[in-house]
Amino acid sequence: MQHRTVEELMTRDVVRARRDTPFKELVRLLAENDITAVPVVDDLERPMGVVSEADLLRKSADQADPSGRVPVPNLEAWERAKAGGSRAEELMSAPAVCARPEWNVVEAARLMEAQHVKRLPVVDEADRLLGIVSRGDLLRIFLRRDDAIRDEITADVLRRTMGLDPSEVTVEVREGRVDLGGSVEFRSLIPVIEHLCRGVDGVVSVAGHIDYRTDDTGRSPATS
Repeated sequence: MQHRTVEELMTRDVVRARRDTPFKELVRLLAENDITAVPVVDDLERPMGVVSEADLLRKSADQADPSGRVPVPNLEAWERAKAGGSRAEELMSAPAVCARPEWNVVEAARLMEAQHVKRLPVVDEADRLLGIVSRGDLLRIFLRRDDAIRDEITADVLRRTMGLDPSEVTVEVREGRVDLGGSVEFRSLIPVIEHLCRGVDGVVSVAGHIDYRTDDTGRSPATS
C-alpha cells in the first residue's frame, strides 16, 4: 500500500524567525502570513523552538486590566518568564518537536497527540528545517476520492497482499466509509482484511459483512 508521507503533505515555503527576532516582528510575521505559529531557527537553519499565538498572548495575559475588573492571572514561573520576554528565544516553546519527511500520517499524528502540539517542523538528517506540517495538512488525506480508495483496496489489499481474487470480496466506498461483502475461504482472513483496509489512506471507517466457508479459528459463531 502507498501511504502519503509528511514530505508530500508539508508546507515547504516556511515562514521562520531567528532567535533574536523581536516581539513585534513576531506578531507581524503571524499577521501578514495568516499563520498561528512560526519556527525559530539557529544560524544553521535548525529549529530551536516554535513561537505560537498562545506564547505571545502570555504577555497580554500578564498585564493588569485597565478597568480593574479582571485580576492579573496567577501564572507559573516559566509563564512569567515568557510573558517578560522580548525576543523569539525567550518567548518560544522549546525544544522544537520535529518530524522527518519520510514519516507517514500515522507517525506524525501520534507525535502531535503525544506532545500536545498542533504542528511539527520537518527536518533532514542534519536537523535543518525542510518544511512544516500541521493538523490540517494531515487531514488532507481524507479528501482522497472514493474510487481511488476502492482501487487501492482491490489491487493492493485483496489481490497483492492477501492473494485473493477481488471477485470474492466486494468493496463499496462512500465518503471514505468502506463496506466489505462477499465470501472468503477461511474465517481467520476476515479480521486481517478489515485491519488492512483501515490502514489505507483516506479510509474513515470499515464495515465488514464478509462470509466464510471454513471456520479455522475454533471459535463458535457469534449469536444475536
